[in-house]
Amino acid sequence: MSSSDRLYRFTFEQFPVRGEIVVLDASWKAVIERHAYPPVVLEYLGQALAAATLMSATIKLEGTLIMQLQGDGALRTLVAQATDRRTVRGIARTAEGADVAAGDLRAALGHSRMVITAEAAGRERYQGIVAVEQPTIAAVIEAYFAQSEQLPTRLWLAAQDGVAAGLLLQRMPAAERPADDEDWQRVCVLADTLGAAELVSVPPRELLRRLFHEEDVRLFDPEPVAFRCTCSRERIADALRALGREEVDGIVHERGAVDADCEFCNAHYRFDAVDVAALFVDATPAVPPPAEL
Repeated sequence: MSSSDRLYRFTFEQFPVRGEIVVLDASWKAVIERHAYPPVVLEYLGQALAAATLMSATIKLEGTLIMQLQGDGALRTLVAQATDRRTVRGIARTAEGADVAAGDLRAALGHSRMVITAEAAGRERYQGIVAVEQPTIAAVIEAYFAQSEQLPTRLWLAAQDGVAAGLLLQRMPAAERPADDEDWQRVCVLADTLGAAELVSVPPRELLRRLFHEEDVRLFDPEPVAFRCTCSRERIADALRALGREEVDGIVHERGAVDADCEFCNAHYRFDAVDVAALFVDATPAVPPPAEL
């Protein structure tokens, strides 16, 4: 893991605003080296991955957050997944032969929506949906927070030169003071001076000092972030069992085996006739012996 793959949290000591910075280096490279994405798609996917990491930390989720952008344009799907263990993975899909528009998410996706799914053990699955009506991923997420969380939230995202990064500011629930609005607006104006090249290249501690040098900012110890795929042979086996013996046997009869590839990490799984038979033998409940007369 690269030492630069980190999530940083910080707060402003004098007013109720918190923030996060995420930098993805080796973890981002592990995502993109498995697929030959065009540069424009790489930028969108990197921004989505940085955003998902920031959001998963912001809502203090003990589980998995999945951010999915779906549309009918040249860019069909962006999926970014982040967990409370600070692991990430992501994929993108495009229409065959189509050119993805740069710099305008609405044009790239066409008629589209963003779906946020939060999954945690022992808790009901949460899903929020918002239409993509803004030109950037950051602006779409800001609209999502305004609609669902009702917390003023701003994001700045970038993906270039092999690094994906993001900055999030959020106004915390607190007793209103006359100066709170002014403080919130001031730090957002300062953050708006941040450029993409600066976001991906300047160390977070120095970045905060540049942006907010007149503010009293507390920076907490960073958390490491890593690429990790959750696919496994056991998960594929469970999916095949769910399909049913007849359908799976039909695939084996037609193709000689069942082949499955993970879209996130390109891992390949193969189940031949013997493997399939073992799957359903294992899934068959034991029959109790007949009662003695």
